[in-house]
Amino acid sequence: MRTVGDMRRTRKVGPIVHGPPGVPMSRTVFAVTAAALVAMVFATPAFAQDGERDVDHQIVLTGRLIVPSGDTVGAAVIFDGDALVEGTVRESLVVLNGDAEISGTVDEDVVVFNGDAVVRSGAEIGGDLVTQGEPTVEEGATIRGERGQVVTRFDLEGFGLAGRFAWWIGYSISVLVLGLLMLLFVRRLGDAVRRVSRERTGASIGWGIGLFFLLPIAAVLLLITIVGIPLGLFTLLALALIYTVGYVVATIAVGGLILRSGSTFTTFFVGWAAIRLLALIPVVGGLLWLAGSIWGLGLLAVVIREGSTPERATPSTPPPPPVPAVT
Repeated sequence: MRTVGDMRRTRKVGPIVHGPPGVPMSRTVFAVTAAALVAMVFATPAFAQDGERDVDHQIVLTGRLIVPSGDTVGAAVIFDGDALVEGTVRESLVVLNGDAEISGTVDEDVVVFNGDAVVRSGAEIGGDLVTQGEPTVEEGATIRGERGQVVTRFDLEGFGLAGRFAWWIGYSISVLVLGLLMLLFVRRLGDAVRRVSRERTGASIGWGIGLFFLLPIAAVLLLITIVGIPLGLFTLLALALIYTVGYVVATIAVGGLILRSGSTFTTFFVGWAAIRLLALIPVVGGLLWLAGSIWGLGLLAVVIREGSTPERATPSTPPPPPVPAVT
């Protein structure tokens, strides 16, 4: 008999939702989204099991989600860890990164994005069962909906060289347009970035590492508070744009390092061309994007910090006293 611990050793990563023919994935995805949002808005987040009975919803960021026998919850969502349902889940069970074992009742859908699922004998699922691979369904278990699959292999061969090149062109144009807009509407941005890249390299890298990794963490922490949910969601949705802004700032800096003199737009074009040509190389392009986003965010942070620091007034030298006339 497989256990949750056994399943964890065979877990794969990188879920991409894909519905096989005949499975109503739109209803399933809607149920997943609704369950997660409802749970976030109305539930008191749970970081560990507290033994309460008949709570509304249950959310676990990391650890284990356990619904003991005899307990009833609304929606059950766990972001990172395993789920064990022995009691009753009135709505959907969503496991984003972990395994699920169900021996009780889930009235709606069960979705396991990145992990395996075991449905024990006597368990009942009122909706669909959507899992990463082939779930283990014991004899005597009841699944009233349909079974779907979460495909975890991104087929690069199917995507093809043409598709990757099309993505490269689209992102290159996006970076070019965003950079031009930033230089047009933010006065002296190029000069400030080039100066900071030469004089404050260490500080900019430190700020960039902090911002790159702390922004998503802060967004997730905001999601666990009722009043912070809108800001957390907006931050998560804006992360791609924020990182791209950092990437654009890094291209300005790289152009300034290549050309010691020249107009702001010329140095930006040079940096953009150099970085985007290197991005065509597999793996190197991804590493450059990561390094550029981190460094660019740090450069922008230092520029903003220095720009918001009031300049110290230089004390004026009092005029010399008048020399008395000699009679």
